[in-house]
Amino acid sequence: MSDDATKGAGQVLDGWEHVYSGKVRDLYRSAEHPGLVLMVASDRVSAFDHVLEPGIPGKGELLTRLSRWWFAHLDVPNHLAADESAIPAEVTSRAMLVRTLDMYPIECVVRGYLVGSGWAEYRQSQSVCGIPLPAGLGEGDRLPEPIYTPAFKAPMGEHDENISFERSVELVGLDAATALRDASLAIFAAASAIAEERGVILADTKFEFGADPETGELTLADEVLTSDSSRYWDAELYAAGGADRLSSFDKQIVRDWLAANWDKTGTPPTLPHEIVEQTAARYRELLERLTGGV
Repeated sequence: MSDDATKGAGQVLDGWEHVYSGKVRDLYRSAEHPGLVLMVASDRVSAFDHVLEPGIPGKGELLTRLSRWWFAHLDVPNHLAADESAIPAEVTSRAMLVRTLDMYPIECVVRGYLVGSGWAEYRQSQSVCGIPLPAGLGEGDRLPEPIYTPAFKAPMGEHDENISFERSVELVGLDAATALRDASLAIFAAASAIAEERGVILADTKFEFGADPETGELTLADEVLTSDSSRYWDAELYAAGGADRLSSFDKQIVRDWLAANWDKTGTPPTLPHEIVEQTAARYRELLERLTGGV
């Protein structure tokens, strides 16, 4: 894999203009390919709103492979271009050529289990994002049914804001808000079933959608069901009920180490080699568990 995968944002690619970099991905456009965007996943890793050093080797490729696998296994329209032959060779393994959509300003979060910020809120109010839940639930418990908890996608540099379904209606209209909710819950159900067949629990995830500018068709966009956008657990460990039953296939190792070794002021410390390697192993294991190494 090219060392450029772990360098700073905006790798130079012949014929493509770098137009945007997020914490972990870079976007490019080309006059030769109007209506398309080259989305390149880097090996950068972020936590607590900071990009950390060093990156996680192979992360960009692993996440891209997992997104592609899920797009192929979900029976919903997605933003992948029909012909991706224009992807530059040096980023082929970690890039997707995607169609431009009219993106909705809604992050479509679906939660199937009581964990993370949802668990913290439940202890305070017996609800998650304003949705009442039964009494007596514990951390990591499966919810009676998955819940849809949308968020408003904040401008760059600001935090996304959890919103009610009613607020999402105000933002995008009743028809679009309903379509976003129904599609998110349906995709979550389908993906959960696929994951469970492979001994993996999909605890929660987030989706992003756009409308096809020509047809208006609701289209799944961005990355999908990756370790960076979803929380996955080992089903066998979860059932055993041990201390590690909620150990997730993502960068939680990084978050935990950072929380224990940094007071969140100034520049974050450099990640130790063993933390980087353990995190990379978790990303690889999830891909292998779900896809069989495809």
